[in-house]
Amino acid sequence: MDPTPTSLFESYEQDFRHIIHGISDKLQDGGKNQIGEQRKAALRKVELELDEADDVVSQLEVEIQGIPNSVKAPYATRLKQAKADLSKYKKLSKDLQFQATRSDLLGGYRADSSRSDDPYGENSDRTRLLAGTETLNDGSRRIQDSTGIALETEAQGADILRSLRGQREQIENSRSMLNTADIHIDRASGTLKGMLYQMKKQRFILSGIGIFFVVLILTILYFKLSR
Repeated sequence: MDPTPTSLFESYEQDFRHIIHGISDKLQDGGKNQIGEQRKAALRKVELELDEADDVVSQLEVEIQGIPNSVKAPYATRLKQAKADLSKYKKLSKDLQFQATRSDLLGGYRADSSRSDDPYGENSDRTRLLAGTETLNDGSRRIQDSTGIALETEAQGADILRSLRGQREQIENSRSMLNTADIHIDRASGTLKGMLYQMKKQRFILSGIGIFFVVLILTILYFKLSR
């Protein structure tokens, strides 16, 4: 498998589309056509798969940071579409959960409506309405809890992205510093080479001067001794 940012993005996107397709099938077949416990079971599976799809979208957000800007635009559009699809199916799932709860309440009300005329009895309208209200409140609390978890997960994902972005900037700054150090080292190396050349040149000149004086002294001594 090619470990490039675009190939990883496309792989996660393919996983996301597979999950979304399964969610769509469950919402169409189980969420709308089934009733009772079968419908509830199907909607619970949808919730789990929506959480999985949310994790994949977070991974897509991580991978798109490593895609070069020259080719990032179409992938950003695909990421935006994935987020829109995820939001659409989350809303559809919540709507179907509400409809299922309401259907169960109304079904219970019809089944028990002719059992008692006592307004304060166990099966009275008032008792059933209170029970129904409590069930709706419980469903609302669950939805709020799920929303809170989703928001917390999104915030954690954003923190991770910011951390990764900061680490990337640190790596780029370190790379820039290394390049600058290489330039200075090259300059220093050139300066040292120039100094060594000058030292050799001066040594050669001094050696020539020394030889000249030795020859001069020997010549003077020769003329003096020859007289």
